[in-house]
Amino acid sequence: MQGKKKNVIVGQSGGPTAAINSSLVGVYKTAIDRGADRVYGMLFGIQGLLEGKYVDLSEHIKNDLDIEILKRTPSSFLGSCRYKLPEIEENREVYKKIFRILEELEIDSFFYIGGNDSMDTIKKLSDYGTEVHSPIRFMGVPKTIDNDLDVTDHTPGYGSAAKYIASITKEIIRDGLVYDLESITIIEIMGRNAGWLAGAAALSNCEDCEGPDMIFLPEMDFDIEKFIEKVRNLQKIKKSIVIAVSEGIHLADGRYICELTETIDQTDSFGHKILTGAARYLAAKVIKEVGCKTRAIEFNTLQRCASHIVSRVDITEAFQVGGAAVKAAFEGETGKMIILKRISDDPYICVTDIFDINKIANVEKKVPREWINENGDYVTQQFINYVKPLIQSELTPIMTNGLPRHLTLKDE
Repeated sequence: MQGKKKNVIVGQSGGPTAAINSSLVGVYKTAIDRGADRVYGMLFGIQGLLEGKYVDLSEHIKNDLDIEILKRTPSSFLGSCRYKLPEIEENREVYKKIFRILEELEIDSFFYIGGNDSMDTIKKLSDYGTEVHSPIRFMGVPKTIDNDLDVTDHTPGYGSAAKYIASITKEIIRDGLVYDLESITIIEIMGRNAGWLAGAAALSNCEDCEGPDMIFLPEMDFDIEKFIEKVRNLQKIKKSIVIAVSEGIHLADGRYICELTETIDQTDSFGHKILTGAARYLAAKVIKEVGCKTRAIEFNTLQRCASHIVSRVDITEAFQVGGAAVKAAFEGETGKMIILKRISDDPYICVTDIFDINKIANVEKKVPREWINENGDYVTQQFINYVKPLIQSELTPIMTNGLPRHLTLKDE
């Protein structure tokens, strides 16, 4: 490496989070501190790179204040994409183009921050690099609010989303108690086919709040008739009922509840169904079958980027995995992803490690059956013990004129 440029490039992919830019800062700062000549940022992920879109991050992150603001900035600073690379044997020209761009920029190490589908990108680029004997190192940096990446204890982005979900659930429960009237509220929470986010609603069960009355995760088949029966039984003992459901809950035959609505059947570029409407369908069903005032609330995109209520633990770990990826790449690792390994819950201790990307990409981690109660309508204490350390402490926004200050690419 003596005399050769040590340039690195980093991209962000998939859905935005409140912590993804902290990982970007971790990559940038650690690369600079370890002697990188330039740190480039892909605009709109690998798709943007294919179009020749990138920036020199040193022109946009100019001082320590920028770093602190960017750590607190939600969404993806560089922009994102949901672009699926073809299989290598199907279209080698795409890979030749990517590697040609990387060689022109004299890239030594390539970092990609994202979730399950993003790790598929790292896997394919690493495999192609090995095939053509490229010296470029490829490292995955975990990020997803869905928390469905395998092997790692949890993913950066999840803790802050869980903190937001639990907090807003508490407020919805308080709202339902304001009148001496019967009401049912069904809240729909993201997570696709994994119930980690929906389960986080249980954290609202604390000394000043009972928490939701039921929680339904996609790990269990959903029975509509039994659901209505449970709602009727709850009505016998309380007036205000709050139920949390995952967007991915499904019938025993595999059909998503949201597919029973009249919404348009859409999929993303990775073939995943776009899931929305489960709460609306169930609310309409309750109104028809039970005849009680019922509303559906979709947290939707609000749960992804709530930077005003982030978990300090989450932001700190997001920074750490970015830095660990750079350290590993500069020490010769490639085709790997940084993982988090939990040492203990109390006191909470978690460390970083590296793991083979081939054993992580395209594998979906779900909530263990033993972390869901026997009736399939709530999570167990084991689940709560797992999540609670991840939402601890706060990172106060840097405020300007009464609002959080964010760093954008237009700030030059």
